[in-house]
Amino acid sequence: MRGLVSALVTGMAVLCLGLLAACGGGSSDNGGNGGGGSGTPTAGESGTTSASAVKGKVIVLDPGHNGGNASHPEVINKQVFVGNGHKPCNTTGTSTPSGYSEHAFTWDVANRLAKVLRSQGAKVTLTRENDSGVGPCITERAAIANRARADAALSIHADGAPASGHGFHVIVPLPVGENKGIVEQSRHLGLAIRDAYHAGTGMPFATYIGKDGFDQRDDLGGLNLSTVPAAFIECGNMGNPGDAAKMSSAAFRQRMAESLATGFDDYFQ
Repeated sequence: MRGLVSALVTGMAVLCLGLLAACGGGSSDNGGNGGGGSGTPTAGESGTTSASAVKGKVIVLDPGHNGGNASHPEVINKQVFVGNGHKPCNTTGTSTPSGYSEHAFTWDVANRLAKVLRSQGAKVTLTRENDSGVGPCITERAAIANRARADAALSIHADGAPASGHGFHVIVPLPVGENKGIVEQSRHLGLAIRDAYHAGTGMPFATYIGKDGFDQRDDLGGLNLSTVPAAFIECGNMGNPGDAAKMSSAAFRQRMAESLATGFDDYFQ
């Protein structure tokens, strides 16, 4: 009898241990920490989340144009030197056929983007304080990023091309005087922005300018005068009905901003 009892006790112990192992009881894996036994780490655990690469970076965003520019031609038409010639201080920008202005669009996207980047730990400066002022000149916009010793700068615009053309493109500088040292870095920044924007928004590459959504120019003052890595994005063509509809959508502008934030993160990886 004593041998029978001993065997029964031993058998029950083995069975219990087997059940515990099968059910994950007492284990140190994710099934024992409230994770539902799925094996998927919960948020905050090592290996599941990592700080954004933009954390601690200085980023300058340049929302193109300004709301008061049209009322002050005497200011924005003033000629300024852009490294290889003279251009107007600033311009009024374009608008969609329904009247949604480029300056309002760029102001909205820049602020949405700034919010995302700041939430990820970046220090963000905008080149203008509101959407009702005049300017600043393209020379001052570049100087703001230069004085801040920005790790990267992005000028945000929308194009006003013929309605038959659609899509977006990113512009980076060609060497013009003081910007020679940042041309290659700017190219990397521009490609990161292009790829992330294309993937995140689904916007096609521009059909009417550039190649594969990318262009290099030496006639944009903000890029010519930059001494920090800089790029310029035409987020779409406001003259095209399809692009205009997307740019007029607050939800799509948020998508644009989040995609651009991903571009910065990719650049700093």
